[in-house]
Amino acid sequence: MPLIRAVQLCQEAERNPPPDLSPARARLRGAALALLEREELAQPAYCFRLVPLDAPAGSPLRAGGEELLADRLLPDSGELTGLACGACTLGPALEARIRGLFGDRQAALAVALDEVANELVLALGRRLFDRMLMEARRRGLTMAGELRAGDPGLELAAQPAVLRLAEAARIGVALHGGQLLKPIKSVTMVCGIGRDLPASHWSRCDECPSAPRCRLRARTAGASVAAL
Repeated sequence: MPLIRAVQLCQEAERNPPPDLSPARARLRGAALALLEREELAQPAYCFRLVPLDAPAGSPLRAGGEELLADRLLPDSGELTGLACGACTLGPALEARIRGLFGDRQAALAVALDEVANELVLALGRRLFDRMLMEARRRGLTMAGELRAGDPGLELAAQPAVLRLAEAARIGVALHGGQLLKPIKSVTMVCGIGRDLPASHWSRCDECPSAPRCRLRARTAGASVAAL
């Protein structure tokens, strides 16, 4: 179960603030980062597995005894031989602190802490993607694409299967209620692995209606592109 120090994520956030922050929002963001570090609110962790396909690639994809409808991962060339399934989380303390700030009528700081937490979980997701890619390369494989349950191309109903394939219970990530991840500041992802997979020229953000206005899209674009 690989771990990463929260301070590394915080330092990255400090070096790369969102563009066009007003002075007031910049002060709140700085206060949120200071609070997060002072109280050690983030406990980042991730886990993943490279799971061979149970049958030749087709629709649905069958791996590890699970079935996923993820046709976007079917390559135009090369051979898809498995799925890289991962999960990462910042742990439960952050969401509890955010709720507490709202309860204490410190809504502005609560919102700033929530926004910083979103930045940190995206940065952690990039590290998870890179670690899966490194492991695929170590095995002489290529990795292509990135999908998360609820994206176009992978229904939200796939979330339980993704969690099982990633063995996300090892880091305390599970489902709460319907398809909501618990802890909330957690993400899962699925990528294709195989031989001579071509680069994917689509992004999980392509069909999102908020993409033109999204401040984070440009900062995370590299994580969704296939690497060879």
